[in-house]
Amino acid sequence: MASKDASDVRGLRLKAGAAFAVAVLAAAVVQAAEKPKPPTVSEAMTKPLVEVQGLLKDSKFPEAIAKLNAANALPGKSPYDQHVINQDLLVACSKTNDSACLGKVLGEMVDDSYTSTEDKQRFTRFLAGLAYQAKDYGKAVDYGNSAIKGGFATDELYTTVAASYYLKNDFANATQLEDAHIADLAKQGKKPSNDDVNVYLSSCAKSQDQACIAKALRYQLTYYPKPEAWGQAIAQVRPKGDVETLQTYRLMLDTGAMNSADEYLDMARVALGRGSPGDAKKALQAGTDAGQLSNAKAGDLHTLTASATKAAAADQSGLARSEQEANASASGLKNAGVGLAYLGYGEFDKAADQLGKAVSKGGLKNEADTRLSLGIAQLKSGHKSDAIATFQSVKGSAVLEQLASLWAIHAGQT
Repeated sequence: MASKDASDVRGLRLKAGAAFAVAVLAAAVVQAAEKPKPPTVSEAMTKPLVEVQGLLKDSKFPEAIAKLNAANALPGKSPYDQHVINQDLLVACSKTNDSACLGKVLGEMVDDSYTSTEDKQRFTRFLAGLAYQAKDYGKAVDYGNSAIKGGFATDELYTTVAASYYLKNDFANATQLEDAHIADLAKQGKKPSNDDVNVYLSSCAKSQDQACIAKALRYQLTYYPKPEAWGQAIAQVRPKGDVETLQTYRLMLDTGAMNSADEYLDMARVALGRGSPGDAKKALQAGTDAGQLSNAKAGDLHTLTASATKAAAADQSGLARSEQEANASASGLKNAGVGLAYLGYGEFDKAADQLGKAVSKGGLKNEADTRLSLGIAQLKSGHKSDAIATFQSVKGSAVLEQLASLWAIHAGQT
């Protein structure tokens, strides 16, 4: 009995399968019968549009445009007639570089049901570019945002939309768009264009948003590092006292952001006051090599050079003994002083050793300064990954944290 039931079930399944197959075939026949025929041009439009084809073939584009405009004026056109007219106008207007004509035709084709989705997307992007070139920034924003929201915007189109916002004095939207776009590119491992970064920075500046400016400058330093960009970024730092000022000058010197005799001379003065004659000598030599320390500063140069040379000689003569005393000390304070001296003289391995011991022992007056100096010594001695980790560990001073963040960017470029 059970066997018979199973046989019946299988039979029902087979019958159901056959019925389903018949139904599918029947539906296919119905669909084929209902499938619309390809659209054709109306009888009234056939002759003028055939003539247009001849004109286009003979490269008689102005004549073709005139004929198409005449056809456009005829009553009773079907939607497909209009589609074909616009297709021909698109060719003719492109060949004559008629931007106004192109904009009108493409605008109509974007709303045309006969235009493919791919072409609608392509035309929308092109319309945004056309509007931007025509300085119609409102339309550029509208078409561009349509592409962005539709998910078919190119990276270049994001730039166009942001620049359009900027030129409309809509700095908030320009900033918001670039902030999100550049962050998205970074996640994808892509490099934003220089235009993206510049629009972002300019929009932040127009909005007088200091946090935004600082962020934009970091993008500029990360992707397009130049001495003038470093100068702009470091100008955002507001050092107080010799410790922060010397650290600021160190970064300026290393990134080529020093651009005046006064800066080189002031670095030398601050370094001498900080007890680092090596840094003072380095600043004076760099200024001389850059041609910044002219005869007008000869008196200052002579005085500072003499002071730095005398202080360095006295310092270096007892440095080995100072190192022994620092190593024997329970506190890291003396190691920090010796490390500072070695850093100034360009003995970076020794500086890293002493500054590392200082941080490990503790008991420092300014741990953030010592950590920042350690990171510089590590970077200069060829230990980039250690340096970046040390820069990221600098805490306790807003200015020194800013400088450490900038040094980390600089380290990534060396």
